[in-house]
Amino acid sequence: MRTVISVWIAEHPLPDYLGPIRRMAADFEAAHPDLRIEITGHGFRELPAEVARAAGRGEPPDLAEYYATATRLALDTRARSGAPLFTPIERAVGGRAEILGEPVVLADLEPAVRGHYTYRGELVAAPATATTAVLLSNATLLRAAGIDAPPRTWEELERACAAVRALPGGPPHGVSWANHGWLFQQAVAGQGGLLADHDNGRAGRAGRVDLASKELLAYAAWWRRLHAEGHYLRAGEPGDWGPALGAFLGQRVAFTIASSVVAGMIAERGRESGFEVTASPLPHNESLPRAGHLVSGQALWLTDGLPPERRDGALAFVQHLLSAGNAARWHREAGFLPVTRAAAGLLEEEGWFDRHPVHRAATAQLRAADGSPAALGAVLGDFAGIQDLMTQAMARVLDGADPDDCFAEASRRAQGLLDAYNADCLDGRTPRRLSVG
Repeated sequence: MRTVISVWIAEHPLPDYLGPIRRMAADFEAAHPDLRIEITGHGFRELPAEVARAAGRGEPPDLAEYYATATRLALDTRARSGAPLFTPIERAVGGRAEILGEPVVLADLEPAVRGHYTYRGELVAAPATATTAVLLSNATLLRAAGIDAPPRTWEELERACAAVRALPGGPPHGVSWANHGWLFQQAVAGQGGLLADHDNGRAGRAGRVDLASKELLAYAAWWRRLHAEGHYLRAGEPGDWGPALGAFLGQRVAFTIASSVVAGMIAERGRESGFEVTASPLPHNESLPRAGHLVSGQALWLTDGLPPERRDGALAFVQHLLSAGNAARWHREAGFLPVTRAAAGLLEEEGWFDRHPVHRAATAQLRAADGSPAALGAVLGDFAGIQDLMTQAMARVLDGADPDDCFAEASRRAQGLLDAYNADCLDGRTPRRLSVG
């Protein structure tokens, strides 16, 4: 009888997210005829609650894929016994070089990707997908304005916006990006700032959150100035990426900030519309040292206490997904970052990045990060709720309110959310706040 490994996947909004995973699972089953990989898709926002309910029944999946901002939630999810549901994946591997003939590749993870899922010095989950935010530029407009390279700093971006807007028939605005919590995280990290205590919640449970740090306020003030000067186009409601991308593709702006996973798609759409798209690292605050920018994406968590054959089958399947060939294939098919150095090397050797240079910037940006708790990003309870408070505060700032007041209030409210989340965890139960953003 075949051993069944249940894998719950948090479906990404991109089309056919499950297709490549199912094809890799079929390849794995062909090599391991005694194992069957049962892939089930779930909404990425709903999956944590569904896992918690299944755990309460004593029927959790063997592997569950959580969104990056749900890392604290995954750590706090409990089995029916009250013990942590998941075991750190590095601990389960136990120093083995291979599992069921599959080479263990966790040590080859890109350092920034590995670091993002490291808690208290231990790799707790295996990154299935990884993305980062990049600056996309209309290189055709930049050349017309006499600009030969994408802006690297906030000040350079302001000057570039002014230059392209001054062109005859130039765009009415220079730049647009979504009012989204992930971009606040990127901006704070890039300046070396922290959102929470205990090394951004990485050395232990975060007890204090700060949405009114000098780094966050510097970002809000710069953003407000861009808006006031007409350089920034406010497109869409908070959390909505589509309108800013639409403004860029419609050449109503020359720049946008987007997830690296859509860079290839946007570049292709640009070519179809007659202009060249380039990708580059996020502009940074030139008045502070640059720490680096963090990853997002989704990671696979391993349920604790599995029978050895299911535990090792699950671990072997993870190594199969992360193998150089499959990680490179995942990048080519879906646009996610190659999560291992071997995968990136394979893509480089075959000339992929030379043929598709828009994909090169994301990996280069992550490799330039300093590995600090700031650059790795925060691990926080109720991160979705805290992100919403950031975007709500910024919406008020763009309406004309004072940034200091708005983010001081947001910080107070965020502390209330974190306190309530942590209180839920004190009795050894899965927290009630299971939202993901």
